[in-house]
Amino acid sequence: MSEFLPISKQEMIQRGWDQVDFVYIIGDAYVDHPSFGPAIISRILEDNGFKIGIISQPDWKDDSSINIFGKPRLGFLVCGGNMDSMVNHYSVSKKRREMDAYTPGGVMGKRPDYATVVYCNLIRHTYKDVPIIIGGIEASLRRLAHYDYWSNSLKRSILLDSQANLISYGMGERSIVEIAQALDSGLKIEDITFIPGTVYKTKKTENIQDYVMLPHYDLLKEDKLNYAKSFAIQYANVDAFSGKRLVEPYPNNVYVVQNPPSKPLTQEEMDYTYSLPYKRTWHPSYDALGGIPAFSEVKFSLISNRGCFGGCSFCALTFHQGRIVQTRSKNSIIDEAKILTNEPDFKGYIHDVGGPTANFRAPACKNQLTRGACVNKQCLFPSPCKNLEIDHKEYIDILRELRKLPKVKKVFVRSGVRFDYAIYDKDPTFIEELCKYHVSGQLKVAPEHVSEKVLKLMGKPSNEVYKRFVKRYKEVNKKYCLNQYLVPYLMSSHPGSTLKDAIILAEHLRDEGYSPEQVQDFYPTPSTISTCMYYTGVDPRNMQKVEVVTSPHEKAMQRALIQYRNPKNYDLVYEALQKAGRMDLVGFGPKCLIRPKNKSKNINDNKTKAKFKPKDFKNNKKNKKI
Repeated sequence: MSEFLPISKQEMIQRGWDQVDFVYIIGDAYVDHPSFGPAIISRILEDNGFKIGIISQPDWKDDSSINIFGKPRLGFLVCGGNMDSMVNHYSVSKKRREMDAYTPGGVMGKRPDYATVVYCNLIRHTYKDVPIIIGGIEASLRRLAHYDYWSNSLKRSILLDSQANLISYGMGERSIVEIAQALDSGLKIEDITFIPGTVYKTKKTENIQDYVMLPHYDLLKEDKLNYAKSFAIQYANVDAFSGKRLVEPYPNNVYVVQNPPSKPLTQEEMDYTYSLPYKRTWHPSYDALGGIPAFSEVKFSLISNRGCFGGCSFCALTFHQGRIVQTRSKNSIIDEAKILTNEPDFKGYIHDVGGPTANFRAPACKNQLTRGACVNKQCLFPSPCKNLEIDHKEYIDILRELRKLPKVKKVFVRSGVRFDYAIYDKDPTFIEELCKYHVSGQLKVAPEHVSEKVLKLMGKPSNEVYKRFVKRYKEVNKKYCLNQYLVPYLMSSHPGSTLKDAIILAEHLRDEGYSPEQVQDFYPTPSTISTCMYYTGVDPRNMQKVEVVTSPHEKAMQRALIQYRNPKNYDLVYEALQKAGRMDLVGFGPKCLIRPKNKSKNINDNKTKAKFKPKDFKNNKKNKKI
């Protein structure tokens, strides 16, 4: 039986260690499960013979909080958490969230804003020369100059602000082992400049080979268009096979150098990663605090893949996991499922089998295995590439095997199903079996919008493709007498979306009789194409101008239009229609969104008054079929 890695000096001594090789500081609670990045990194290092001590959510106001194990032999590892700490702390309206799902009991405030930077500076205050390697989503997506929504500014590479020595970007399994072995062999941290999937800083460029020089940071701050051009270069070099080394210059002759990404993991390497001796739960010290809320979402779920060739503009997966899909073998997934079914609180339900996109089970085409993903072409957008291989057979086979396991009552697919990929499959089996066996009453899909202009900027397929999927989904459910619904994710205020586009979406919802309970405002997170549009006002792919909504009030109007049936949104919807010149949608006709405002204050007849009251927006048939 495996043990948790030590979280105290006493536990370190109990293992017979005098010193740890690495102290791993993480912004989340310590959960030893492969859905949590620090668990994977720490177990891989352990498996390669390194001694790791964990410090979870240290008190950043107290220097002693990072001294639990004393000075590590090789260095500090720092990860802000499974989410960017600013996304974790703030909603898109920049209001402080009430709960942190990655903290014991969901308590907010146990990590600082910009956690990676704060933790590293805390370390540097005590240990001037100890190597610091940062990783995780926060470091990965901030590895070069980036727009920071919360401060509304262009920030430097996190490598500079944190005073760290190296960034291990992307998923990090390969690079972290290479870094550890290099340090263990006696190499100085400043000499570790050759490992794929890392970012380092230097004062010299003479020894850097085969690189692309990005615009100087000062130029990026002077002109947003320079940042858009720089981002376009970055986006064209995220592939492990074709990506060039990038050099970003800063004042005082400082250069931040991004090495090409690490190669995708083979299936054997993926299987190895998920076969390590995880405890598969949170550290027992959290029991009395109520455990970790985020863990309940993944405890009985199975990760089958990583990477995504979907290419949505607002998604950071391209920068973090890459476009080449990597998968676990069927045996690896089944073996983990057997472990889940033997958990004492397993109720018979596997909550999910998937990843960023559930129904991607292989690279988009064979070319990606040797030449990588195409630099200037997408696999699915605006239409499927002629080389795209659409095949659900292996995924169907895995789901069938999982259904056969003893104790398993139901296997759900809850992570994103890429509907455009599914509808292009000439074999109808996947959609049929998905509906028959793997939907929990509602299937969540992500059309995001219906305006063709907005969909193009989002990198999403035409609305006609979504309509084809809806039709097919209805037909299958009717065929098997199933009362199941589609729940579409919708996004408001994406760059390029105006009030006119929001009204187009509202009219679509009216015609479909659907009333969404939740709508996601576009959230400008680091290192996405959409965030670059939001900051610069241009699409970095073609440098064409894009209309961007930044006013909180106008963003609220767009969101209200999508939820126009909610009586709380009446005034915002009325104002939006008035501003857009669409007062034809205010009235009593079947095509109207809202009723006119009540101006008949002198009428005493209650029945007459009722005629002029705003429409009763209460929807008694929520999540109506579409």
